[in-house]
Amino acid sequence: MLKPGIYGKGKVNLLDALSDILKSNLSGEMGALLVFIGVARREGRGGKEVAKLEMESYEKHANYAIVKICDEVKKEFGVQFVSIHHLIGEFQAGEPIVLVVVGGAKRKNVFSAMKASVERYKTEPALFKKEIYLDGSHEWVH
Repeated sequence: MLKPGIYGKGKVNLLDALSDILKSNLSGEMGALLVFIGVARREGRGGKEVAKLEMESYEKHANYAIVKICDEVKKEFGVQFVSIHHLIGEFQAGEPIVLVVVGGAKRKNVFSAMKASVERYKTEPALFKKEIYLDGSHEWVH
């Protein structure tokens, strides 16, 4: 199974990773398994139309931060499984960029853990997003 972390676009397929995660976690021990897939949006900052999105990362830091998030969220919310897989590279609107999967015995804990996982991966790992607009301009965004 794919370890949590940063991967180059084309190096892994997030849907294959999800399939592997599901296969290995459907033993009946977890009563809830929640999946979040983040995709590149067409509308960027200020309503400008995005031609493409470029994701970059300081991978050593980002991988450390993602593993730390997964470990801490599992402990904090009492869930059995947290995995975050984030892609870097160039993306068109609608392409998947991130996969977050959280599993646990109780759905209430799983929903809370998912929210924390998503909020934390958006701010803690060294990930950098550049929106390139149809008019040729660009902007680095959070």
